[in-house]
Amino acid sequence: MRNHTQLFAALARSRFRSKFALGPADVSYVRSRQMDELAAHARKFITERLAPAQPANDGRQTPTKGHPVFIAQHAVAACCRSCLAKWHHIDKGRPMTEAQIDAVVDVICTWLRRQLQASDAGISARSNQQPTLFQEPAEPTETRQ
Repeated sequence: MRNHTQLFAALARSRFRSKFALGPADVSYVRSRQMDELAAHARKFITERLAPAQPANDGRQTPTKGHPVFIAQHAVAACCRSCLAKWHHIDKGRPMTEAQIDAVVDVICTWLRRQLQASDAGISARSNQQPTLFQEPAEPTETRQ
C-alpha cells in the first residue's frame, strides 16, 4: 500500500480524480457530523462493498452522489477493486485485511478534512487550485515584528 504522501501526490496529477469535490450540501453534512461518524460510514461502505474478494457489481458499486463518503471514494480511488489495485496497491481477488480497510478509511477521512479546509479557505474545489486539496497542508509560518 502507498503512504499518504505518495498517494495524494499521484491523485493530484489525475485530472479525473481532481474533479471530485464536495458541494455545499455535502460540506454542510460533513460539518454536522463528527469525523468518527463519517469514518464509521466509510468503514461500513468499504467492508460491505469493497472488502470481499469478489464484490458484487465490482466497478459499479459506488454511487457518485448521495453521501460525501461516496464522493471521497471516487476522489481517492477507493471506489472499486480495480482502482484499489491500481492506486493503493491492494490486490484484487483477495479479501481486504482489517489493516487495508483502516488505511482506506483513513485516506477517505483525510480527503474529507482537506475538503473542509478548502471550504474554510474559500478555495473553489473545482477551480484550478484543486490539486492543492491532495497536497499536505502548509505549515503555519511565524512572522517576526
